[in-house]
Amino acid sequence: MSKLVKIGTRGSKLAVWQAEWVRSELLRLHQEYQFDLVRIRTKGDKITDVPLARVGGKGLFVKEIEEALLSCQIDMAVHSMKDMPVEIPEGLCIGAVPRREDPRDALIAKGALSFHELPRGARIGTSSLRRSAQLLHFRPDLIIQPLRGNLDTRLKKLLAEELDAIVVAAAGIKRLSLTERVTEYLSIDIMLPAIGQGALGIEIRQDDEAISKLVSDVDHLPSRIAVMGERSFLKRLEGGCQVPIAALGNIEGDTVTLSGLIADIDGTRVMRETITGPKDRADELGVELAEELIKKGAKEILYSLHS
Repeated sequence: MSKLVKIGTRGSKLAVWQAEWVRSELLRLHQEYQFDLVRIRTKGDKITDVPLARVGGKGLFVKEIEEALLSCQIDMAVHSMKDMPVEIPEGLCIGAVPRREDPRDALIAKGALSFHELPRGARIGTSSLRRSAQLLHFRPDLIIQPLRGNLDTRLKKLLAEELDAIVVAAAGIKRLSLTERVTEYLSIDIMLPAIGQGALGIEIRQDDEAISKLVSDVDHLPSRIAVMGERSFLKRLEGGCQVPIAALGNIEGDTVTLSGLIADIDGTRVMRETITGPKDRADELGVELAEELIKKGAKEILYSLHS
C-alpha cells in the first residue's frame, strides 16, 4: 500500500490550485506515496468584509492550518508566502519554497485602460495598504475603495461595485489562467510587491525528517533565497498588514539584489532603497536594507502608524 500524506490548504479556488500543483509535483517525484488535500477554513476566509489591517493581519489565513499541522491532523501545509507572518510557531518551519511565479501586481481596468490612462478620480479596488499607498503616491487623485474576498469575488466586484479598476497579484491571475483580464502588469518602479508575493511556502513540522526529505525535492533555492531576504527585511522593520511595506529580491548568478519600501498610508512619504550583495548573505542584506530605511526615517512612519 502507498503511504498517505495529508496536505493542508485553504479552500479558496486559488489556494486549492496551489495545493494541487504541489501535490502533482510531489506525486510525479514520489509515486510510492498517496497525497490527499485537506481543506481548512481559516478566520481570514470567514471575515471578508473588513480590511485585514483591522482584524489581525495576514496570520488570519494560516493559524488554523498551523494548528492542524502541529496536532498531526495534516503532514504539510501549502501557503502563499505573502500570507505568512515572519514569526513561525515553535516546532514548524518552511520546508520548501517552489519556483516563484510572477511577483508583480496586475491592474484590471474597465475599458482596458492602463494605469496612467485611468480618468481623474478613478475608483480603484484594493484593501492592501501597500498597494493603496503606492497608487496614491503616483496618482493622488485616485479614490481607493476597500476590496476583500477571493480572486473570483474581486473580479465580480469590479462590475458590481462600480469600480474603475482593481489591483491583484499577477501570480494568482496566471495560476488560474485569467491573464486575458489583465490590462497592465504594473512595473515594480510603480508598485513594489508584497513580501513573498508570487511564491508558495510548504510548511512542515521541524522534527518530521521523512516529510522534510519529500518536500526538499520541490524546493527552488533562488526563490527561497530571495523570499527569505525579503522576510528578513520585514522582520527588522517589525511590519505587517498594518504598515505599507514592500520588498522584492532578485537572484542573478551569485548575487542577490533586494529592493525595499515603506510608506505613509496616503502615499505622501515613500522611502525606498536597493542593496546588492552575495546571495548567501540574503538574510543579513535584508536587515541592512531595513537599517538604511530606518536611517531615512522609517521609524517615524512606523511610530505614526502604530500609534
